[in-house]
Amino acid sequence: MRDSIARALSWALSVLAPRRPGRHSAAHLAPASPWSRPWNSPSKEEAAELFRREAETTMQLRAVRERRRALDAATRGRDYPYSYPGAPFTPEHFAAAGVTA
Repeated sequence: MRDSIARALSWALSVLAPRRPGRHSAAHLAPASPWSRPWNSPSKEEAAELFRREAETTMQLRAVRERRRALDAATRGRDYPYSYPGAPFTPEHFAAAGVTA
């Protein structure tokens, strides 16, 4: 008896209650078309800023890599032609001394 009452109640609610799209509805399963909205690309200024930040990061990473190579060579007892802006010795000084990376 309880089973038939529960079925009748669930049927009545399914008929009378408004339907909303759920997980199994076509609206939920169908992906939105990429052509339905305009392309969102960065502006010229935003793109320039992205490239500038990437260039700065790359320069910093190159400097870190160069310092690590110099440190590795120093721990092995070798001279490394490491230079930096304002250094008293340029890479040409090392080349004249016969030191190579």
